[in-house]
Amino acid sequence: MGFLGWIILGLLAGAIAKLLLPGRDPGGVLGTTVIGVVGAFVGGWISAHFLHRPVGHHFYDPKTWLAAVGGSLVLLVLYRVFFGDSRARR
Repeated sequence: MGFLGWIILGLLAGAIAKLLLPGRDPGGVLGTTVIGVVGAFVGGWISAHFLHRPVGHHFYDPKTWLAAVGGSLVLLVLYRVFFGDSRARR
């Protein structure tokens, strides 16, 4: 899977992560999109290097999707921890 495939996968993984963790994020749609794309790369990297489970090279591989969505969820949670959830009182 090429670079463009990972970007598309990241966009979809970010949308799935957003559905799993609803709420308004400080970065809005653009921030969530970037988190999804970066999360796909991070999830694949973590899966390959630390879990010794390299992701597939096919767009429809379930391991690839799990790694991408997992990475997006981790980054979305970290983003909310460090930059705050807009639902919190100010």
